[in-house]
Amino acid sequence: MHEDGILTLPLQAIKGRGAASRMVHRFARDARDAFDDGWDAQADGAGPAAAPRTQVIWEDARSALCSNDSPDIFFEQSVNPYRGCEHGCVYCYARPTHSYLGLSPGLDFETRIIAKRNIAALLRAELARAGHRPSVVNIGSATDCYQPVERELLLTRAVIEVMRDARHPFALVTKSSGVERDLDLLAPLARERLAMACVTITTLDAALARVLEPRAAAPHRRLRTIRTLAEAGVPVGVSVAPQIPFITEDMEQVLAAARDAGATSAFYTVIRLPWELNPLMREWLQLHYPQRAERVLARIQDLHGIAEADRRAGKAYDSRRGTRMKGTGLWADLLRQRFEKACARLGLNRQRTALDLSQYRPALARGQGVLF
Repeated sequence: MHEDGILTLPLQAIKGRGAASRMVHRFARDARDAFDDGWDAQADGAGPAAAPRTQVIWEDARSALCSNDSPDIFFEQSVNPYRGCEHGCVYCYARPTHSYLGLSPGLDFETRIIAKRNIAALLRAELARAGHRPSVVNIGSATDCYQPVERELLLTRAVIEVMRDARHPFALVTKSSGVERDLDLLAPLARERLAMACVTITTLDAALARVLEPRAAAPHRRLRTIRTLAEAGVPVGVSVAPQIPFITEDMEQVLAAARDAGATSAFYTVIRLPWELNPLMREWLQLHYPQRAERVLARIQDLHGIAEADRRAGKAYDSRRGTRMKGTGLWADLLRQRFEKACARLGLNRQRTALDLSQYRPALARGQGVLF
């Protein structure tokens, strides 16, 4: 209850959604709180408020490829067919990007999906430039390229077709079994060392996954996707990211199950809480794990080396390059040791898949033949 006596509505988890509110984004001029005005929706037969539905918003993007020079990231270029992601993973580091659109990093990020209808045409034009320098392009760095709307919109498939035409190598990361639909494209490209895939499995605990990443494929289904990709000849790895202290505690079991399914490589990151993701994660913890919320947040602050004064101010993330992905200090080092020992025992990461950059031809992207 506010000091002025207004009774605020208690937050409640929403089935099938990661966020519980449309948290105000950082560029908003005004902040609003919901409150009980005395009108009971059920008293007049209206029933409880309906769960928010997914809305697709079309966008004409200005560019397809996004470049980065961060030492923390294994790719230099990426392409994202969508903004926002219906999977609703509460920890997603891309949530604060919805603020640039004037939308909430909370529910809006997972219910208002921006679809870039011209992404394939833009990508084809950019790959056709004579000055384009090829590097392995990551598909889906800030969204899941196989989230549910892809089943109908086929934007990711169109992007892969452009990469195929240009003979340009790429890797994709997903939590969805939807990637199996495109095996007719991925398997031949993988045989020619032009494609690889990575499946993220944060935990094998199905109950935890339902509230942590509510609309992503179930953990057992993702393992089946790894097996399907591997059997089709697609090099496949597993991402056990992000590691959330006292929440995701089965890293070794995930790595073993993924190895048994056919994964040959693995990587991890620790949870990061930039901008609005900090209060959003705190909100989620209070709803789902109130008894351990403070303990989890304290350990996240440990992982990012947050000083005591900054802790008191609520800071939980250090964005400095070089440490932001894996953390720093004792707990980060223990996590690294666990990962490395598990990978060594399981035979993961013994050989890295090297995709072939030499096959790229800008003329092929333009639809022209080449002599050599």
